[in-house]
Amino acid sequence: MTSIRKVVIGEFGDVDVLKVVDSTCPPPPSGHVQIAVEYSGFSGADVNMRKGIYPFQKKAPLTPGYCLIGTVRANGEGCSEFKPGDVVVALTKYDAEAELVNQPEKYCVKVPEGIDHKQAAAVPLDWNTAFSMVMRTAKVSKGQRVFVHGMSGAVGLAIMVLSKMQGAEVYGTASERNHDVVRSYGGTPFVYTDKKWIEKMNELGGAHAVFDPLGYESFDESFSILAKDGILVAYGNNKDSIGNGETRNPIGPIVKLVARGLNPMCNKRTTFFGLTRDSSSYKSNLTTLLEMLQNGTITIPIKNVWDMEDIQNAHRQWGSGSGVGSLLIKVSKD
Repeated sequence: MTSIRKVVIGEFGDVDVLKVVDSTCPPPPSGHVQIAVEYSGFSGADVNMRKGIYPFQKKAPLTPGYCLIGTVRANGEGCSEFKPGDVVVALTKYDAEAELVNQPEKYCVKVPEGIDHKQAAAVPLDWNTAFSMVMRTAKVSKGQRVFVHGMSGAVGLAIMVLSKMQGAEVYGTASERNHDVVRSYGGTPFVYTDKKWIEKMNELGGAHAVFDPLGYESFDESFSILAKDGILVAYGNNKDSIGNGETRNPIGPIVKLVARGLNPMCNKRTTFFGLTRDSSSYKSNLTTLLEMLQNGTITIPIKNVWDMEDIQNAHRQWGSGSGVGSLLIKVSKD
């Protein structure tokens, strides 16, 4: 057993339920590698897990951290793909906010030399989510109109960049303080709250694909701007967390969303996307994105990095501030 520090959510609630505690990490079991975590990704999923409203999450106590980049320290029985010292990324869903973690070898992907580790840390969750939805779920193509809620967020920005690379016209919502940055990426931003984007998109003929991480009433609004054969890809329930409003159960709006897509009299499609490392395209997505980073096809902006010991402030500041890009927790002390 090795002594470590890690984040623990002992019960669900406000930021004060987050604690950084002393703990231990056992040797890696069969089929697992032990990883010294450098950075963990940080997202709305972590915030919603802390509140206890992330769909199908496990009960407290738990250690959050949806993805990581780190260095392999040891191999469990039967593991030979990596050697100690190799840098890997992995989608974990839990446990990445810990100095050492054991993860199944089959979910780890080696990071090529020369890639910035902060940018690589954003690949397994933020950019993998965007890549999967743009390329595989919505199948965005040249000339389509794409609408993205949260264009200045980590996943929203990635959706915008990847959709532009496919030749789409990209519209969406973003905080007004970030509109100039969004325009610099080629997007057309609107203010979410004034709802002018609804009229504008319908004037254009609707969106062929809408990506919505907000949930609740936003799913209805997003459905209303779809083109006749468009697809609404939902992938979150962050509306209440962003607005710091009353925490509501997200299951009802999700069920309504899915039911709309089952109407045989309507050509509009709906789906709730959930990222999983058991997807047949999981490793190929990560490999492709790391290659795109390596050859300069994409550059991943990092908006903010917090030390793990400052985890409460990370949760307080999530969704605020100017700038675009991914958010990270620095776990290692060096």
